[in-house]
Amino acid sequence: MRLLIASDHAGYTLKNQLYAELKKRAFDITDLGPFDYDSEDDYPDFIAPLASEVSENSDIIGIVIGGSGQGEAIMANRFSRVRAVVFNGQYKPADGRKIPDEIKISREHNDANILSLGARFLDFDEALKAVLLWLNTPFSKEERHARRIAKIEQFSPNTTTRDDNL
Repeated sequence: MRLLIASDHAGYTLKNQLYAELKKRAFDITDLGPFDYDSEDDYPDFIAPLASEVSENSDIIGIVIGGSGQGEAIMANRFSRVRAVVFNGQYKPADGRKIPDEIKISREHNDANILSLGARFLDFDEALKAVLLWLNTPFSKEERHARRIAKIEQFSPNTTTRDDNL
């Protein structure tokens, strides 16, 4: 499995830290930029090429990083066969309820192939822990989850007509 990583200026430092750590751990990872800090850059310029690669290759997954990760996930999800999810920290209910781990569910149930992180919400250790759990959690391949993903793909941007007036 090949791994791509990209960010915007807000995620630049965290991207570089994660890239170095994942490379050190022998992951097959490619950095798609940015390669220099530019406070005026635009995340679509870096996220779209990554999402395009993931869209076209089932053996590639990606990590994208921005301030919140929201815009990056929105951009990535414009591409067919991309299932980008945002992670900004595991929710811990104040009432003591036990809830599933978001990172695991995103892979086991949704076969997420892009993880979008918010650099303004996560420190390096939290981000690394989330990334490693995400990378090491496989899709369950349960029929109900595969069926739901197939239904999502029926509404792929390449198979439906977009109405800009909606």
